[in-house]
Amino acid sequence: MKLKFLGGAKSVTGANYLLESGGDKILIDCGLNQGSNYAERRNFEPFAYDVKEIKAVFVTHAHIDHTGRLPKLYKDGFRGIIYSTPPTKDFARELLLDSEDILRREAEREKKEPIYAAQDVEGMMKLWQALDYGESVQIGPFKITPRNAGHVLGSASYVIEAEGKTIIFSGDLGNIKPPLIKEWEPLTIKADYCLIESAYGDRIHEDLDKREEMLEDVIEETIKAGGVLMVPAFALERIQGLLFQLNELVENGRIPRVPVFVDSPLAIKLTAVYKWHEKYFNADAWKMVNNDKSLFQFPGLKLSFTPEESKAIKNVPSPKIIIAGSGMSQGGRILFHEKEYLRDPKSTILFAGYQANASLGRRILDGAKSVRIMGEDVPVNCRIAHISGYSAHADQPRLISWLRPLKGSLKKLFVVQGDPEVSEKFATLVKDELAIEAYVPSDSEEVVLE
Repeated sequence: MKLKFLGGAKSVTGANYLLESGGDKILIDCGLNQGSNYAERRNFEPFAYDVKEIKAVFVTHAHIDHTGRLPKLYKDGFRGIIYSTPPTKDFARELLLDSEDILRREAEREKKEPIYAAQDVEGMMKLWQALDYGESVQIGPFKITPRNAGHVLGSASYVIEAEGKTIIFSGDLGNIKPPLIKEWEPLTIKADYCLIESAYGDRIHEDLDKREEMLEDVIEETIKAGGVLMVPAFALERIQGLLFQLNELVENGRIPRVPVFVDSPLAIKLTAVYKWHEKYFNADAWKMVNNDKSLFQFPGLKLSFTPEESKAIKNVPSPKIIIAGSGMSQGGRILFHEKEYLRDPKSTILFAGYQANASLGRRILDGAKSVRIMGEDVPVNCRIAHISGYSAHADQPRLISWLRPLKGSLKKLFVVQGDPEVSEKFATLVKDELAIEAYVPSDSEEVVLE
């Protein structure tokens, strides 16, 4: 059995892994490369395999860095089956159509052919089949079973059995006590090989138990100053989790009632999808559902769907809260609000998620005095806040905790989906703490799983 790393090795984004046994080939994820210009140029390159030979693709979750090149795969001739959990399938369609619109606009500006078109998304979706947690499917010699990864609604790790061996693909692993969804399913099996993500392989989320209190403090301080609270947030899971906790704060009278704008058509669509998949909610969310309370609706909440509604937010007097994409400030409507309010010392920008190297969000978080937004140099005079406890990614101790049941059975651990220095640091920790042989593969590297 052969494993090839064609994205996600020494990189947080672009996950794409090829597994081959006896001539049968399957993929795990087919994500978009994001961040630097170099990374994004890779999206236009041909796939490093014959797409027509791929029997199936198994998608860990719907985020674009795990799904974003699936329409290109279809465009280039793939006609196999795509598998994921039911929520991932429903989220992916909305996310990929949104991504197509962004990529098309970028291609038009740069006068080049788009990576794919909307019809490629629709054609690809016809190949997509749902595979729920605990269900198994056989593709040639491969038996594949998804398990709850606790990252976002419907996220999965995959257990793959072939040639008498077991290999686990972690996908993105979730944080402790996620606001809406159940925590990951602990490993109760042994495996020969494993790929594990390492986005936060060098960090500890120290504010897990204080995240709601910290959110309350940031809101109160910004409102007291008469400013605007800007929250760049990912449309999937982050915005819904924030709305769920804002709902609790408002209903319990813990924060003043001010206008709260969700300025993201994509997040509004994805929030509707959540209501189709309530069985994946955790006990706290279920309790609200069973009491006929809305998870995502509270006094003062306003949904801005159209461009006109978005532009009108500027005319609403401060204080106010604006939640918008993209989560790393790489695009989306948050840029218009940042351009307006980053210069305002009364306002605050709150980061509640991962900020990749080279992203605008990372530059602001790292203390840039001025940033360029839509052709204008914008001074950063506002307060900068960060709550790492809202991250949907497991931190270093939690990654170790997920791995611990595999101690003694793993022949090798492949550390992927992290910045190179972070992956290396985590691999060293795994060797020291668990006595597991851990290795950081290189891009395009192929290994034989003996």
